Amino acid sequence: MSEKISYLQWMLRVLKQSVELGGFPEEVYQILSRPERVLIVSIPVRMDNGKIVVFEGYRVQHNSALGPYKGGIRFHPEVDLETDMALALGMTLKNSLNGLPYGGGKGAVKVDYKKLSQGELERLSRGYARAIAPLIGDEIDIPAPDVGTTPQIMAWMVDEFSKIKGYNVPGVFTAKPPELWGNPVRIYSTGFGTALAAKIAAEKYLGGFEGLRVAVHGFGNVGQYAAYFAQKFGAKVIAISDTSGTIYDPNGIDTKLAIEIKEKTGKVINYPKGEKIKDPDASLYVDCEVLMPSAIENVIREDNVNKIKAKVISEGANGPTTPEAEKVLYERGAVIVPDIAANAGGVIMSYLEWVENLQWYWWDEEETLKRLQSIIENNIKRLISKYESLRSEKKTVTMREAAYVLAVERIYKAMKVRGWI
Repeated sequence: MSEKISYLQWMLRVLKQSVELGGFPEEVYQILSRPERVLIVSIPVRMDNGKIVVFEGYRVQHNSALGPYKGGIRFHPEVDLETDMALALGMTLKNSLNGLPYGGGKGAVKVDYKKLSQGELERLSRGYARAIAPLIGDEIDIPAPDVGTTPQIMAWMVDEFSKIKGYNVPGVFTAKPPELWGNPVRIYSTGFGTALAAKIAAEKYLGGFEGLRVAVHGFGNVGQYAAYFAQKFGAKVIAISDTSGTIYDPNGIDTKLAIEIKEKTGKVINYPKGEKIKDPDASLYVDCEVLMPSAIENVIREDNVNKIKAKVISEGANGPTTPEAEKVLYERGAVIVPDIAANAGGVIMSYLEWVENLQWYWWDEEETLKRLQSIIENNIKRLISKYESLRSEKKTVTMREAAYVLAVERIYKAMKVRGWI
């Protein structure tokens, strides 16, 4: 049985393996294994009952070799500094892999946001923005939403930061509401990218995408739009699921109707057609060519991997496949487009929004989507090319390993020409 390690330890292990696989100097690991700066803040918030509660928050600025720090803000009761450091490292690698002019950062507040009133949530959001204000800016560190945060929270934060500066600074936070310097494509960008990654991988390894059977595990924002765009690209979505259960229809699911049902009732199981299965994980096991796990981490594990039938897996969620399960899938001939590439549509769209904000110029939705699609397509094709190159040298390499090597390579080159190493 493998030892239990923390997320940070796991990320550092992956980083070390990537440095070794890519043949990079040891100094690359030494620099990237530590964040450049860590900020710990206390945020006093007056609650609705009149009492003051002090919340703990963080902002980790991991690496700036490629540009300003970029990464989300997480509101969750179980966050800690070590996890935030691991997430910031992950953002450095993700931004690098996807060709963005960003380093990596991550923020968090230790709070159960579901227990806060709207007013308390706003006061906490503004308090966090004030607390980290000395270290952020539209050319320094650009936060965005993550678990437990929303475009509305970004609107409060950008407003608070602008008040501190004395003028509007739209580019300091991304994924804002379209009414306040945001872009409507951001709403569906992650799911769009997950489906597009699946399409490109299927065209390479299965000879095409049109008519293939697709299953989607998780039907939140990412899963909904991953399913919708998979259908739009010509595939047949035969299974979708959320915590209420799974809908299975071998004749194909009307994804637009399913999204409407989910929005109205909160449960995918209320979709009027197809077979209703109580097990939310049943969507993972249906007979299909393409699977898009889009819910939570560790859903494809050593104990259930033998039930997975898909040949191409595009990871809409973060970390849905454990290393042990991934090994089994690759031995079977399956291909996994890793989360660091498959679900990068969100951060790429955040980059496009940031570019708009810096120029005070907005593209329309069609032009934005066209730019987003072009960037994602180039990134996935470049990743597949690197994977094939490494696989010709080392048969057991995975696409995830290829992604990390590509990411580290770009950071290494930037640090080398800067004179850091």
